[in-house]
Amino acid sequence: MVANEVPLTPLSFLQRTARVYPGRTAVVYGERRWSVREFHGRVCRLANALRGLGVGRETKVALLSPNIPLGLEAHFGIPWAGGTVVAMNVRLNPREIAYIVNHSQSEVLVADGALAAALEPVWGELGGLRHVVVAEDDLAGPRQGWRPPRALAYEELLAGADAGEPPPAVADERQVIAINYTSGTTGDPKGVMYTHRGAYLNVASLVMENGLGPRSVYLWVVPMFHCNGWCYTWAVPGIGAANVCLRAIDAARIRELVLREQVDLFCGAPVVLQMLASLPDAARFRFERTVRACTGGAPPSPTLLAAMRRMNVDVTHLYGLTETYGPSTICEVQEDWLRLPLEGYAEKLARQGVAHYTAGEVTVLDRDDRRVPADAKTLGEVAMRGNTVMAGYFRDPEATGQAFRGGWFHSGDLGVLHADGYIELRDRAKDIIISGGENVSTIEVENALLAHPQVEEAAVVSRPDERWGEVPVAFVWPRAGEAPSEAELIAHCRERLAHFKCPKAVLFERLPRTSTGKVQKFALRERLWQGQVTRIKGN
Repeated sequence: MVANEVPLTPLSFLQRTARVYPGRTAVVYGERRWSVREFHGRVCRLANALRGLGVGRETKVALLSPNIPLGLEAHFGIPWAGGTVVAMNVRLNPREIAYIVNHSQSEVLVADGALAAALEPVWGELGGLRHVVVAEDDLAGPRQGWRPPRALAYEELLAGADAGEPPPAVADERQVIAINYTSGTTGDPKGVMYTHRGAYLNVASLVMENGLGPRSVYLWVVPMFHCNGWCYTWAVPGIGAANVCLRAIDAARIRELVLREQVDLFCGAPVVLQMLASLPDAARFRFERTVRACTGGAPPSPTLLAAMRRMNVDVTHLYGLTETYGPSTICEVQEDWLRLPLEGYAEKLARQGVAHYTAGEVTVLDRDDRRVPADAKTLGEVAMRGNTVMAGYFRDPEATGQAFRGGWFHSGDLGVLHADGYIELRDRAKDIIISGGENVSTIEVENALLAHPQVEEAAVVSRPDERWGEVPVAFVWPRAGEAPSEAELIAHCRERLAHFKCPKAVLFERLPRTSTGKVQKFALRERLWQGQVTRIKGN
């Protein structure tokens, strides 16, 4: 230890908050409330208990928890014991859970009681686990289902542990604090490594950009397992703001909690905003206080922005990947945008924006890793380098090297660079449609469809075509009580887009989504390309 340097870690934020604001509300869950002093004490007990179970430097501890206090406590308690958080998607099937537990080499598993039953079919395959800790949650309903043999009870474990603050467990700020697994849509999921340093710096960006402070109230909508809740799991408790936990997503409940707890901020995919806009009385409802909502995964459509504006919800557009600690850019709103008509404002806000305060560089590169011209037309790959890019993929040096080629992290997203330095996503590299030699941006077509007043959701993917190689096809879900025809929607697109970009067919059905609200385009593509030998066409 030296006088002018200490390792950067988000754990230090909670240490300070516990000293300065011990009496403030830290967690709200149902009718229960924890003060900062109580939350800090539970985190310390968890850290000491885990150390008693043998957790030390970078011991992997798997976590299976919805957006409840358990998830917040684990995000501090596990690294405070020296361990690494491996937060798993609660909607994974047993086989996928087993893969992550085994690949991450997790030795301890902390699981919500209602989710523990998912382990039964694969229990015999989890030989690396030395301990399983199960936390029962009264709000999940009566205890049901299988429990792992010899499982430790979470509350009993905490009750028997020392409540004193453990000694520092972070000697090196580049120590891995978390491993987050990608969705694995193109193969086995990859383990993305976050460091204490990266998490600390990303938290600093979140606090600055959102004006978070000890009087803020944050509602947990984005899953805590998704990029560690976009790193808000450390930011919100660390800064002393109140965490309002929500076990399951329900639009009416979200609105109720925003009103009851005077929520300032929540985060989530655009589908969450659409759920709020689709409540029966949404057209007549307006929050008295402005509520901020950060959204990512897809640009908010003009129609959705108009609905949010009527409800007094201020939408911030973010962009990032698991490999960039969640959102890495923010579409900072310029003053002159506010004077634009809604369509013009939405067009500006649809851009992915500029790098976070601590992120480093975000740009668009050509195939030779040179920056594309800032002409808003030249397509390239979005790339990042800086403090909040992953340390690498766990146990996968080949994939790490490929992702970091040329000194940049290559996102796989295609975009353009505007003259003002803002980036704009045009598509995933795998989603771009090349029809008759012309590039078709699925996002552009989706935005055209979403501009139709009878359309609630839309996704566009390619379908094989003998003449053009591939053509765009739209999957659409109408608004309640509406029934637009295929011909009507195609004609609507033709009024707004070049004809080669317009969908050649429209299918009406609900869109498959991931647990974080992103549309599973790969599943739609699989259906349309079934039986094809190759997806690379010559046109």
